[in-house]
Amino acid sequence: MEWTEASIYTTSEGVELLCGKLLDLGINGFAVEDARDFETFLEETTPHWDYVEDSLMALKDAETRVIVYLPKNAQGVQTLAAVSAMVRELKSGDADGRMGRLEISCGSLLEEDWENNWKQYYKPLRVGRHLMVVPSWEPYEKQEKDILLKLDPGMAFGTGTHATTRLCMELLEQSVKPGCTLLDIGCGSGILAVCGVLLGAAHADGVDIDELAAKIAGENAALNGVSDRTHFVQGDLTDKINGQYDVICANIVADVIIRLCPSIPQFLKPDGTFLASGIIDERSVEVEKAIEHCGMTIAERREEGGWVALRCRFTEE
Repeated sequence: MEWTEASIYTTSEGVELLCGKLLDLGINGFAVEDARDFETFLEETTPHWDYVEDSLMALKDAETRVIVYLPKNAQGVQTLAAVSAMVRELKSGDADGRMGRLEISCGSLLEEDWENNWKQYYKPLRVGRHLMVVPSWEPYEKQEKDILLKLDPGMAFGTGTHATTRLCMELLEQSVKPGCTLLDIGCGSGILAVCGVLLGAAHADGVDIDELAAKIAGENAALNGVSDRTHFVQGDLTDKINGQYDVICANIVADVIIRLCPSIPQFLKPDGTFLASGIIDERSVEVEKAIEHCGMTIAERREEGGWVALRCRFTEE
């Protein structure tokens, strides 16, 4: 199997937080090259050497980076998109620049180069009973009972190939009722919001901290002819949201879902449904406790490839 080596450039201060975010995405295959650590290594070991090779000495002045290793397949490309979205979110909140430039390079390819290269791996995909996710550039002959979702995710997370998105779409298929309203928190490409409307929701709102994601989501709504029933904004979680919804979905990461939980009852209609995905199985117990602490109950738990999605209910007493 071929692998992609993706370098995320940061600072010594930023390494711990960045590595924690990668673990939240379920990525364990990474290495750290920290110039500060290498200086310490040289100080402690050089007295015992006659010389140090130039290639090693070069690391002393190298920019700190976290190196991620991903398979060269559809799953790897989708994970790389998730990493990119996470890095952009970190960068948007790093006003002081303490985490460095927070940019990604992939071997000899820069981020803008692989923006289009990944398309070779993205093919029509069936999800659940009737949903069919089709890349906008791929031909597909619609079958009877297909609900066709055309998508061009660009640099935003959400193509349907990742287990977290598929699990959430499967739960949406059984949760969306004709005429209901939906909120997608961390909407990425807009796949879940658009999916909800195609399944029968009267209206879907989406919010994402990444301005580019909100733009791409709007374009995908137009691609599916549902612009008049969707609305996407840039914002942090629910800070730009008003009203209540029948269904709320959040395909993010465990820590963000835990932070989001106290706000959910405020925006969820009585007897509404909250769908939480993007949770690695090691963190699922923490998320479930946070959900139950806010007065919701776990109605269904689905797992795939080490990822967990939850369907939760909130009933007003």
